[in-house]
Amino acid sequence: MDTTLTDPLLGQTLDGRYRVESRIARGGMASVYLALDVRLDRMVAVKVMHRSLAEDPQFVRRFIGEAKSVASLSHPNVVQVFDQGTDGDHVYLSMEYFPGKTLRDVLRDRGRVPAREALEIMIPVLAALGAAHQAGLIHRDVKPENVLLTDDGRVKVVDFGLARAIEASNQTKSGIMIGTIAYMSPEQVTAGVADVRADVYAAGIVLYELLTGRQPYEGESPMSVAYRHVHDSVPAPSLLAPETPAALDALVLSATSKDPDQRPADAAAMLVAAVEAHRGLARATGPHTSPVLPGPAQHTTVQPAFDPSSFDAGPRAKRNLRPVWFIAALALVMVAGIAFSGWYFSQERYLKVPDLVKQNVKLAEEQARKLGFQVKIGEARFDGKVGKDIVLETQPARGQEVEKGSVLTIIASAGPEMAVVPKVENLSEADARLKVTEAGLTVSRVRKTASDKIDRGLAVRTDPVVGKRVRKGSSVVLVISVGLLTPDVTGMMRDQAQQFLAEKGYPTDCVNEVTDDTAPGTVIAQEPPGGAEMEPTTKICMTVSKGPDQPFWPWERDPSIAQPDFVTVPDVRFKDINDARKELQAAGFQVRVREVVGGRRVISQNPVGQVPQGTRITLWH
Repeated sequence: MDTTLTDPLLGQTLDGRYRVESRIARGGMASVYLALDVRLDRMVAVKVMHRSLAEDPQFVRRFIGEAKSVASLSHPNVVQVFDQGTDGDHVYLSMEYFPGKTLRDVLRDRGRVPAREALEIMIPVLAALGAAHQAGLIHRDVKPENVLLTDDGRVKVVDFGLARAIEASNQTKSGIMIGTIAYMSPEQVTAGVADVRADVYAAGIVLYELLTGRQPYEGESPMSVAYRHVHDSVPAPSLLAPETPAALDALVLSATSKDPDQRPADAAAMLVAAVEAHRGLARATGPHTSPVLPGPAQHTTVQPAFDPSSFDAGPRAKRNLRPVWFIAALALVMVAGIAFSGWYFSQERYLKVPDLVKQNVKLAEEQARKLGFQVKIGEARFDGKVGKDIVLETQPARGQEVEKGSVLTIIASAGPEMAVVPKVENLSEADARLKVTEAGLTVSRVRKTASDKIDRGLAVRTDPVVGKRVRKGSSVVLVISVGLLTPDVTGMMRDQAQQFLAEKGYPTDCVNEVTDDTAPGTVIAQEPPGGAEMEPTTKICMTVSKGPDQPFWPWERDPSIAQPDFVTVPDVRFKDINDARKELQAAGFQVRVREVVGGRRVISQNPVGQVPQGTRITLWH
């Protein structure tokens, strides 16, 4: 599914700093986005809390406090928090961004992993947790989804402090259980409390899953899994994976003891045990290179030991000394040559051009450099369908094999080509159309308007307005003057109509009063009529109602008619027409709008004063 159609954050800039490029992941509590920090010109990961959390003041306060604590935690295996903030109803963290996959992805793709590889993943995880525990921080949600294996071979732990912030919010009262059931310690399930030993328990479960390819407890519902955490003991991994060394069985069983006091005191203590177990495996099986973690190849050279005490330095030996050393030197040269040849031909001399199309150009450049390319950013190209700074193509194209270190040229989109709406005021319609066309735009339609400043047949303005930057090829509306037309003031109150005409420079002394059923003071006719062509000196004669011969209100004429409640009409003259309409509607009135001069301000309203509730009010602008 195209997230650009469903995620309103894409393309937005949070806090005026983080331009959201794409969504990386979405979870139950937050979504993670790839964003460009426009201030420091670097790619970051931005975690945005879901609105239900952002609307909870208690959560926001705790979230800010936890973010500050995590930001102070500096460790190579912890994803660093750069910044925290709010933008409207968005509460967010900005963090280091590392391309890669989660440990959950590895487990899903590979299933269980060998014992040594499991430890080589867990040791940096425990190092990160140990540093946090020493700083007084508890993770509370250790699980494979929160362990990131980066493309360059590093292990990073994410989401420190988030669970604690949520735990302190009102969300827990609406049924959200903090943490993930499959990795929760018994004391978290029964009492809802967690200390550093809860992280140790979760790390033990993660190690079990790495060794066996599955979680220790499975059930039909989360509650059945929680029950087993409380009442059962985690089985030894070797029951499912017989090749598991006894040291790792012992490490898992110790870390997942139901009694917190029987577990390692914290992650640092479990780290010591894990390192010792890894050393035991190294002694038993010799050198090893882990295939789990991506990164540069590792080469181990084993040389035979040389014992000087075994060498006979007697006369015969001295006579043979030169040939022996010559042969030894020759052997060393041969060994070195073989070793160099093996190393040389084992290196990746050729690279396949990756697919960088549709990625942000900064991210694409970073990825290409990590793969071993020299990168050149070519001249951007206008594109009406692809957003600015998104890769359109690479040269060479994706899939081609080139020598390592070759130049890869990245061509990005400059976005749609823009044009500036030209000034057409006082041009003839033909000349105005020509000027719009020369600017790379088209005239979609022509609209007529009255004007006391622009002669008939000449351009008044465009829509969009002059100077606005729009996509090249866009259409504009051309507004042409029909000259001076008589303003229509019928329906206005007499004093408002005279004030309006006087401001426009028209004589206002021609007024005839007649008996009429309309409210007293209402303009019921005018000469010349509204919309007629006129000169600036033309006199407009108004016919004004004196009111009816009998009482105006029907209940005054017929006692059987109930008198309604009267309310005062708010005076909305000179306010914005939309604001005025909303204000009157909110007060319970019907609203009718009439355009006289085409401005945004209300120049007249009728009726005014006290009227029955629900009366229709006419506004002129």
